[in-house]
Amino acid sequence: MERGPEAFAGVAFALFGAGLLVWTGACARTGTPVAEGVSRPVAAVTALFAGVLFLVVGGWLLVAL
Repeated sequence: MERGPEAFAGVAFALFGAGLLVWTGACARTGTPVAEGVSRPVAAVTALFAGVLFLVVGGWLLVAL
């Protein structure tokens, strides 16, 4: 079985999740809105949940190699 696509997907998911968590933290720290047109707490919680989910999926793909 080829492992190249699985490794690429794992790295892509993990990097996106980490970037989303860093971006959400920076927005929350400075008080800027995380998403336009949505209340700040809802947007922050949704972005944090998605970031953690992407990190977990990326880690799972990398461990499953």
